[in-house]
Amino acid sequence: MLISPPFGGGRAPVLAKNAVASSQPLATQAGIEVLQNGGNAVDAALATAITLTVVEPTMNGLGGDGFALIWDGKKLHGMNASGRAPAAWTPEYFSGKAAMDLIGWNTVTVPGMVSGWIELSRKFGKLPFAQLFKRAIDYAENGFPVSPVIARQWREAIPILKNQPGFSDSFLIDGKAPTAGQIWRYPAQAKTLREIADTEGESFYTGKLAQSMVDFAQSTGGCFTMADFANNQTEWVEPLAFDYGDYTLHEIPPNGSGIVAQMALGILQAANVKQYPANSAQRIHLQVEAMRIAFADAYAHVSDASTMKVATSALLDRDYLASRAALINHNQAGSYGAGDPHAGGTVYLCAADQSGMMISYIQSNFKGFGSGVVAPGGIAFHNRGMSFSLVDGHPNQVAPGKRPFHTIIPAFLTKGNQPAMAFGVMGGNMQPQGHIQFVMRFVDEYLNPQACSDAPRWRIDDVGKLTVEASMPTAVVEGLKAMGHEVTVMPANSLDFGSAQAIALLGEETKDAYIAGSDHRRDGLAAGF
Repeated sequence: MLISPPFGGGRAPVLAKNAVASSQPLATQAGIEVLQNGGNAVDAALATAITLTVVEPTMNGLGGDGFALIWDGKKLHGMNASGRAPAAWTPEYFSGKAAMDLIGWNTVTVPGMVSGWIELSRKFGKLPFAQLFKRAIDYAENGFPVSPVIARQWREAIPILKNQPGFSDSFLIDGKAPTAGQIWRYPAQAKTLREIADTEGESFYTGKLAQSMVDFAQSTGGCFTMADFANNQTEWVEPLAFDYGDYTLHEIPPNGSGIVAQMALGILQAANVKQYPANSAQRIHLQVEAMRIAFADAYAHVSDASTMKVATSALLDRDYLASRAALINHNQAGSYGAGDPHAGGTVYLCAADQSGMMISYIQSNFKGFGSGVVAPGGIAFHNRGMSFSLVDGHPNQVAPGKRPFHTIIPAFLTKGNQPAMAFGVMGGNMQPQGHIQFVMRFVDEYLNPQACSDAPRWRIDDVGKLTVEASMPTAVVEGLKAMGHEVTVMPANSLDFGSAQAIALLGEETKDAYIAGSDHRRDGLAAGF
C-alpha cells in the first residue's frame, strides 16, 4: 500500500492503533470516546451510529435499516437488520398503481436498525448498551451546530417532504431548515433515545415506543400493527465472498445489492481490464459497461433471499460472468438486458481496535430524510419500501413480511483469510459502483484508503446516464465520449457520488495498527489514537 498524498493534495490518511471513520465529526468523536473508555470496535461503531441519527438526520434516523460485516479477530460475520413489509402490504393493497410511491406511508417498512444495534451489542460489545447513547442523548438534548453539507441537504428536502405527517413539526424551525452553524436541539428525540437505551430496544418493538408508532400510523394513513413490529428479527448471515486478485471482497447476501459489485468485478476480470492503464478512459469504459450488465441482472433477479428464483452462486459463476463480459465492445458504449444465469440518504462508518476487531457498518433512511414521515419522539421513517416491484411474478414483488431489494451495503476485504480493509461508499445505486472503484484503486493501484476515497469517481445515475465528478481529467471525459458515452460532468460541489470511509491494516504482517480515510465530499472525519 502506498502511503502517498491523496488526489489533489487533499486530506492525509490517519494512522493509529484504534480508529473510527464516519461522515460526521461529532459522531466519529463519540466512537473514539467509547474506545478510550474501554470499549471495542463494535462499541465504537454503535456509539457512532447512534450519534449519527441525531447529528446527521438528513441521511439516517431511528426508523431506518442497517447492515454490518464484523471481523471478530478470527472470522467474518454478516448481519442483516433490514425490516419487512407490513402484513397489509399484499399486491392487492397496491392495485391500480403502476409503481411504488416514492415518499409517504406506503414506502415505510418496519425499521430494522434498532434491532441490529441490540444484536451487535449483545454478540460482540464490551460496554453496557445504555452507555453507548451518551453523546447522542447529549447532542439531542443540549444541541450541536449543524455542519454545512447537512444544512444544505436539510434545506433541499423541505419542498419535497414538508407535507408528510410529522415532518414540519419535527425538523423545521418556523418553517425553515437550520442554517450552517445554527444550534439544533431535539429534546423529544433525546427522550426516545433514553427509552431505547433503558429498555435495550424492547420498547421499540413490543412496548411503549412501538405502540406510539402504530397509533401514529393508524391516525395518519399508515397500516402498521403491533404484530408487524413484534415479528421483526435481525438475521446473522454468511457473507458472500468473491476473489479479486489476491484479495477477497465480502458483501452481505441478498436482499442487499452487494452482489452487484462482485458480479461487476468478475466481468472486469473476464474482460482483462488490467490490460488498460489506471485512470484511462478505456479502463473506466469497461468498468461502466460491467456495471451496466451487473445492474441489469440484479434488477431482474435479486430480491429477498426467500423469493429469489436464481441462486447467488449462479449469478457469481465465473463462466456466466465471462459470457456477460463477452457482450462488451471494448471501444463502444452498449446497452444490456438481463442475462439467464440458469444457463450456466445513507451513512457509512467503520471502526477498528488494537485487538484486531474491525467492523464495516451502514445504516440509512434511503432517500435523504426517507419517507418524510416522522412519528412522535423524532422517529424518522425510511422509504425503503419504494424499492419493491409491482410487476406480477417478479422476485422483488411486494408481499407481506418481505424484505425489499436494498441498496445499502457494507464491504470488507480480506487477503489470505486475514482482514485487509473495512470500507463503504454511500449513495443509493452509487454504492456497488463505488465498491468496484474503491477495490480496484486499493488492490490494483496500491493506494491507501484516503487516496482511494479522494480519486475522481464516475456513476451511472438512477436513470442510467453516465456522470463523472468535476475532478475527472478532461482527456478521460473526451475519451469516453469518443466511445459513444453521453457524459455529464457534474459541478464541483455535487453530492451525487456518495461519500466513503475506510480503515485498512497498515501492514499485512501486523494487526495492531491501521490506516484510515474519510471523504471530503461530506463533513466526514477519520480519527484514531
